Amino acid sequence: MKKSIIVLIAALLLSPAGYIFAQQTHEEKVICELAAKNCLNRIEIMQKKIKKLNEQIKKGSKAYSPEELKKLDQKLQETKEQLDKLESSGK
Repeated sequence: MKKSIIVLIAALLLSPAGYIFAQQTHEEKVICELAAKNCLNRIEIMQKKIKKLNEQIKKGSKAYSPEELKKLDQKLQETKEQLDKLESSGK
């Protein structure tokens, strides 16, 4: 009987502790929001960069040498990979 009362009291005392530890402080919430916003900004920047690179590549050999086109294509692929990593880390 005494054992079950002690267990019950311990459970009642420890239940608010879990709730307190689950709470985020205001500072933690702000940091989380800033990180999410920063990630979205980086994604938008990457998308704009991809768009610009595609526009440059479309100009083709009229504006660029084959070597330059190859470098632009390589930058495009790298940027797409970075974007994929950003998008997958955000999920």
